[in-house]
Amino acid sequence: MTDTPVEEMSFEQAMKELEAVVGQLERGDVALDQSIDLYERGAALKKRCEGELKRAEEKVAAITLDAGGQPTGTKPVESQ
Repeated sequence: MTDTPVEEMSFEQAMKELEAVVGQLERGDVALDQSIDLYERGAALKKRCEGELKRAEEKVAAITLDAGGQPTGTKPVESQ
């Protein structure tokens, strides 16, 4: 587990750490207090990954196509 704040992680970093957290929890070789900390970190990592995937999906959905199905550019994605 890294000390990097979850909100500063790239999708790839968050996913890699999430996999490590899940592995530790599945092995069950950590104390209860550490398990709780790992679970909380895992939940934050999962949320980060889901948010990054949603943003990527929105970008892909914003690509406009011409009559022939070719990309012509993008349209602005509305901020939330």
